[in-house]
Amino acid sequence: MSKEKRRLFTASVSVAAVLFLCLSLNSCGKQDQQRGQQIKELAVITLSGGDVELSSSYPAVIKGKQDIEIRPQVSGFITRLAVDEGSVVKKGQTLFIIDPVQYEEAANAARATVQVAKANVATAELTAQNKRELAKNNIIGAYELQMAENSLLSSKAVLAQANAQLISAEKNLSYTRVSSPSDGVVGSIPFRVGSLVSPSIATPLTTVSDISEMYAYFSMTERQLLGYTSTGTSSKDILNTMPAVKLKLIDGSIYADSGKVETMSGVIDQATGSVSIRARFPNKNHILRSGGTGTVVIPAKMANCIVVPQKATFEIQDKRFVYVVDEQSTVKSTPIEIFTLDDGKNFVVTSGLKAGDKIVVEGISSLKDGMQIKAVTPDQAAAKNTGANSPAQGASK
Repeated sequence: MSKEKRRLFTASVSVAAVLFLCLSLNSCGKQDQQRGQQIKELAVITLSGGDVELSSSYPAVIKGKQDIEIRPQVSGFITRLAVDEGSVVKKGQTLFIIDPVQYEEAANAARATVQVAKANVATAELTAQNKRELAKNNIIGAYELQMAENSLLSSKAVLAQANAQLISAEKNLSYTRVSSPSDGVVGSIPFRVGSLVSPSIATPLTTVSDISEMYAYFSMTERQLLGYTSTGTSSKDILNTMPAVKLKLIDGSIYADSGKVETMSGVIDQATGSVSIRARFPNKNHILRSGGTGTVVIPAKMANCIVVPQKATFEIQDKRFVYVVDEQSTVKSTPIEIFTLDDGKNFVVTSGLKAGDKIVVEGISSLKDGMQIKAVTPDQAAAKNTGANSPAQGASK
């Protein structure tokens, strides 16, 4: 090959190499640009107005209508247990018997003292009557008559004192049979037969719980309480607006009978910022027991409102926002106002949105105002995510 041809060939190769490099760089740039401008597929829902029922849950402690501590009123050894733990008892039913021997003897002695005092009164009355007759006939003077009258009064006073001692002795004797002051269920019994008890013991003999009706005690914050003050601000007005409430038991089941919120504390606890509230539930079948726990569920019905999932919202400086999608599939952050109560999953929007608006419900953390997205339904998004996360088909074994 001649020198001139070799030079032309070398120049041609160089030009071809430069053209190939430029084409390659241009192609890579376009691919990067297309990759950067790739539109995200995000789940979008269209809002519609309607009636909604939210529910708020509050941990509660369940107690009987009244829990009465049973304490002895006299000292002595327990000689008999008339009931067992968990027994259902009626008002006046005997629970314990304390050794009555010493109290029976004291009552017998008091009765004897009363009989003696009655005899002395009878004698003093005869003496006084005799003195009165003698005084009428001027046989004795006024002094002797007055002494007889005073002796009669003294005998009557002794009789009254003896009667009081008899009543006290009989009361103490009756206290040896410890009875239930109301219908209810017997709690634990720490003292058994042979135990020495007295009115000064720190631990009660047992507790009788009246469980015909049960009270559920729970607390509500000031913010939550304000959600029920639309018709008034007094405690009576708030209680009147409270709907019937449900009780979720510790096993997750819902108690069959509804309850009623009856009372609330008049002041807000400064330490917790909450008020104490009591709801009453019927307990005909004695399913609820004093000392148990549960959750009070309060429903809140609202008409013609907009509901959005909580996961579709985000908060900036105590303000809540959602991303609204316009007709060009461009997103814009929009502030909203929400109702004070929620069910833990959804918010009721009071302003900022209307029926027909479209909002993004997933992937909002990656969005910015003005971004364009491809709107898909939540079902389509879920199906795509399921397919992406499923194991590769036809993998080698």
